Amino acid sequence: MKDSRTVNGADIGERRHRVVIVGSGFGGLFAAKALRRAPVDVTIVARTTHHLFQPLLYQVATGILSPGEVAPATREILRRQRNVEVLLGEVTDIDLERRTVTANAPLTTFTTEYDSLIVAAGAAQSYFGHDEFAEHAPGMKSIDDALELRGRIFGAFELAELETDPAAVERWMTFVVVGAGPTGVEMAGQIAELAHRTLPGEFRRIDPRKARIVLLDAADSVLGTFGEQLSAKALRQLRRLGIEVALGTTVVGVDDAGIDLVDSDGERSRIGCMTKIWAAGVSGSPLGARLAAAAGAETDRAGRVMVEPDCTLPGYPEVFVVGDLMALDRLPGVAQVAIQGGQHAARQIIRRLRGEPTRQPFRYRDKGSMATISRFSAVATVGRLRLSGFTGWLLWLAVHLLYLVGFKNRVTAVLHWAVSFIGRGRSERTVTLQQVLARAALQEVTGAADRLVPGAAGNRSEPADPAAVVPPHQRPAGAVPGPEAARHGAPGPATG
Repeated sequence: MKDSRTVNGADIGERRHRVVIVGSGFGGLFAAKALRRAPVDVTIVARTTHHLFQPLLYQVATGILSPGEVAPATREILRRQRNVEVLLGEVTDIDLERRTVTANAPLTTFTTEYDSLIVAAGAAQSYFGHDEFAEHAPGMKSIDDALELRGRIFGAFELAELETDPAAVERWMTFVVVGAGPTGVEMAGQIAELAHRTLPGEFRRIDPRKARIVLLDAADSVLGTFGEQLSAKALRQLRRLGIEVALGTTVVGVDDAGIDLVDSDGERSRIGCMTKIWAAGVSGSPLGARLAAAAGAETDRAGRVMVEPDCTLPGYPEVFVVGDLMALDRLPGVAQVAIQGGQHAARQIIRRLRGEPTRQPFRYRDKGSMATISRFSAVATVGRLRLSGFTGWLLWLAVHLLYLVGFKNRVTAVLHWAVSFIGRGRSERTVTLQQVLARAALQEVTGAADRLVPGAAGNRSEPADPAAVVPPHQRPAGAVPGPEAARHGAPGPATG
């Protein structure tokens, strides 16, 4: 699996097997770690510089944890793994025949070659064909989402304090969470904790305890995947927290001042509210659809790529698709599926390099599911074991500490949990107007940013400047000006 390479006509020896990993989430990170002793060179291409511990995003949104505690820098995590390099870029094209990955980064486009490819690009929020809902009902898939929601949630109480119209106060103090899966249940529970434990006594004109928290879902149960017994216990606990739970209810409209609903009997209603949070579904990264089309493969309804039993792309045994982008045996989009899928792909690559038989099917080991409802209360399933209440919460605490990356992150998380769960405070309540408005502002300037990227106006797999196909760190000096040169007026490649 090696070949020789030359520089300026001189043979410099054999080239090691090149593994490119798309994405720095659980699948990508654990695949890279599993290759740490393999005779390969690993390149991670990711659209962010951090590894996101997504299950705890709701705690960033509600002021318990800081972004850094759930999103450590990928470079820091892998700094001692010498066979890995990390490149910032959003992958826009994969050429399966040439075995290249093309990505856009600020002010540049680059292409990286691979011998083996692991695509772990993750998932996006799904609005079930109503993407216009996103303007007023943010999802929760990124640090940006969590910070925007933090600004919206805490800002709602601040703006309610300024109102003199009781109807306006009620709208500001009504919070609607769409989706009664783990994310929605955890978010609704923490907003209730904020309103009932943390904020009372801090305002003079409003009583935060009068906040209305509504949890909606088109399904007929909360946490339906946990079974009837735990679902019923979760529902009782949510109602004890004062949360209104409306099941069998479908969202048909969202605007800045409210949300329109249809119940199972076809009755329409409206809830006036300024803060809407969408936690109702996921869809595969758009990269999955492009990859499937190039390979002649199929995608499921959520846009996930239907793969072979060994997680490879049909017809391309050197390409693995793992995590939230993989459709296989109806496996759920949870962290453990991504972790084990990434590790399986890495093992298959190592076996191939050793000349051992490959194509072993991926066998997922279900290590259980869990969701918190409020402080000291959670539900968990581990095999046949069903836990709830304080026992379930202790298990939740142990598991999340285990998978938080880095000793520093674990220590600070425990301290912040003590402040929030034993006490009444929230250590991370700082919000800014920028957090709330940034998403809309970024959407407005996206077009302008794209015009600065070579090849953005045409086919992204064929950059306008030939020099752009080489990663920035490998280019000759002056080949393509970087951000500093651009700010000083240096000429750049034509973009049309």
